[in-house]
Amino acid sequence: MNRVLRPGWADALRGHVRRPALIQLFLGFSSGLPYLLVFSTLSAWLRESGLSVAAIGWFALAGSAYVFKPVWAPVVNQAPIPFLTRRVGQRRSWLLLSQFAVALAILFLGTSDPAANLALTAFWAVVLAGASATQDIVADAYRIDTLERGLEGPGTANFVNGYRVGVLASGAGALLIADQWGWQAAYGVMAALMAVGIAATLTSPEPKRPPVRTDQPFRAALIEPFLDFMTRRNWAMVLVFITLFQYGEGLLGVMANPFYLDIGFSKTDIALVTKVWGFAMSIAGAVLGGLLVARFGLLRALFACGVLQAGANLAFAWLAGQGPSIPALTVTVALENLTSAMATAAFVAYLSGFCDRAYSATQYALLSAFAALGRKIFVAGGGEAAQALGWQVYFVGTTMAAIPALLVLLWLMNRDRHFR
Repeated sequence: MNRVLRPGWADALRGHVRRPALIQLFLGFSSGLPYLLVFSTLSAWLRESGLSVAAIGWFALAGSAYVFKPVWAPVVNQAPIPFLTRRVGQRRSWLLLSQFAVALAILFLGTSDPAANLALTAFWAVVLAGASATQDIVADAYRIDTLERGLEGPGTANFVNGYRVGVLASGAGALLIADQWGWQAAYGVMAALMAVGIAATLTSPEPKRPPVRTDQPFRAALIEPFLDFMTRRNWAMVLVFITLFQYGEGLLGVMANPFYLDIGFSKTDIALVTKVWGFAMSIAGAVLGGLLVARFGLLRALFACGVLQAGANLAFAWLAGQGPSIPALTVTVALENLTSAMATAAFVAYLSGFCDRAYSATQYALLSAFAALGRKIFVAGGGEAAQALGWQVYFVGTTMAAIPALLVLLWLMNRDRHFR
């Protein structure tokens, strides 16, 4: 077996500040910013507006666009935008279009009033999810197209860290602003922050397009990416695993903010502990997850991180019995964010390993859509379950929901040596 030569620590650190990798930091921020504005931040706003926990749970369906990304990913990959593509290129034109659409959708969502017109709030949440999902498609493709060998690790790490900063801004930042000046101001500031991603796109180079393996555009866009994926061993079970892996974590996440508010924490408590402290623990968890992958191999690390992530959900059942205790919240948030980030780091590496660079946009959109199916769509009934079971039993259930994915992963580990 040939030994894989890896760069030293100094070379790896320098890779993070090289321009192609550094751009990913800002594009990651732009991709992460809209995420919570459709999910947990919006959930807090809805709860404060008087919606029931059950109704809030069904708002998870607003994120359906993340599941259906493969439907329009081939269009993003191949179709030009009139006037714009000719001037700035295929990838950058779609980045700019989606980023401006995200900014406008955030702005209009912030001007809605859930208490007065819930349907309008739902409409703009759906529009925002669609624009955000489109941005994700092209940002993932841009990352894969521009990162040369040796910069994949630093560039991907920068993107993930930028994404987490964006999530922090739209989580803790939005809650803090809403606590002082209201939800419209919070969403207005978030819309303005999309300028970070727009500036990064305008100052970045257009990547060279990967070669197309057929001279038939329809086949290249819609057929070849899927046929290529289906040549992989155990591909059907891989899709089952990808769909189920984040289901338990998704059930927890969609109900976290309503849970915090119900047991007596203020929005400032939630912002400072669950977002700021949680952010610090997630950065540490991502680093630790990467080290586990390097030390023990991808599948073993993914299984270990999945077990830890599922077990950490039990801390929420414990917190439900403690009430509004800041020390208990601090411990719970630390465990959840640390283990979730560990699992995410290993999971993203697993998804990326299945993508052929010739079809990266469509294949990554396909895999991430299956992941979103478990994380965003299957969790829609979470509010009904929490309301019927109570918080403690519900969070025990989120741990149990992670078991099927771990069993499928064990099956794959016994049959697939590609990632060991």
